[in-house]
Amino acid sequence: MAALSAWFWNERFWLPHNVTWADLADPAPGVEYPKAGHLFTALPLALGIFAVRIVFERFIASACARSLHIQQGVGRRAQPNAVLEKVFTSITKNPDSRHLDGLSKQLDWEVRKVQRWFRHRRNQDKPSTHTKFCESMWRFTFYLYIFTYGFRFLLQSPWLWDTRQCWYGYPYQVMTPGLYHYYVTELAFYWSLMFSQFTDIKRKDFLIMFIHHLATVGLISFSYVNNMARVGSLVLCVHDASDFLLEAAKLANYAKYQRLCDFLFIVFSVAFFITRLVIFPIWVLNSTMFESWSIVGPFPSWWLFNFLLLVLQVLHIIWSYLIARIAIKAMLRGKVCNDVRSDIESSSEDEPDTPTDGLQTSPYTPKGENGTNGHCAAAKARAQNHSSW
Repeated sequence: MAALSAWFWNERFWLPHNVTWADLADPAPGVEYPKAGHLFTALPLALGIFAVRIVFERFIASACARSLHIQQGVGRRAQPNAVLEKVFTSITKNPDSRHLDGLSKQLDWEVRKVQRWFRHRRNQDKPSTHTKFCESMWRFTFYLYIFTYGFRFLLQSPWLWDTRQCWYGYPYQVMTPGLYHYYVTELAFYWSLMFSQFTDIKRKDFLIMFIHHLATVGLISFSYVNNMARVGSLVLCVHDASDFLLEAAKLANYAKYQRLCDFLFIVFSVAFFITRLVIFPIWVLNSTMFESWSIVGPFPSWWLFNFLLLVLQVLHIIWSYLIARIAIKAMLRGKVCNDVRSDIESSSEDEPDTPTDGLQTSPYTPKGENGTNGHCAAAKARAQNHSSW
């Protein structure tokens, strides 16, 4: 075990040349450098955030939903049928043609009627608009809070105005209480998303989102351990800048304020493009790749860090393209198009039975829906997801 730990914490990978862990282990009185052990604080904080979320959604968000006349419940329920229920719970929720033909003969039903029953039964297990509203309201509240906190903190930080300050004196840079709280709160939130994903609305991109949250936790932890927290705080703030706008658009959509929804989505799109395609590459990547090279010089973890940020930038370009398509359609049609990540199935013969939905979250993928008012690529922008790395 000791050999594995020594291999993982190899100084030649993590630290610049001529710097050792011992150099960082005993700072001057009143000075604190990042340590891997600090990150364990995020775990109990994540549980606390998860508990706050439960209370918030159950009381505050739920009260707001009721005031907007967003009622609990889903569309038409499948009529009770013991045979079909047994197949649904024990064999398959999506029967193929062979099963459909057999059930049709057994019940003396038309195949189409059997298909409709399974569709209604699947929708019966889907969350209501009320549930989705409460989930989005929680995310909106947290994203707005953390962006406001981070932006106010960075306004007082010298590296916001001169990104070379991210590298002067590196890695002997003091971990201030404000930077520590910002980092640990962000890390705890993404840990809480990993916990809550198993109780949240189940969507088609469950696995992708889980991997995204895991990667986000890894990136935040990685940048903290090798004390790249200054530039990391810039990355976090840039990504947080558009997340709350997407959640606000979703809230407007659930409340059936379609014009407000479309307006907020356009604002979100503009903010996303500016922060991810302009500010991030020109301001952040320029600092991590070129300013750091001239001030500190490259070392193994520096190469890995920049590689991961470049991959993130490629994803930004892909998501921006998808969002642009939806934004253009929204402006041309006067409303948004269908979202392909639907939690609620629909068909032409019973469209009125399916509740409207839209703007499903998918932080960076990774956080659509097939409801009547969804943004088919909006979720791919959170990436922000939600994370927001």
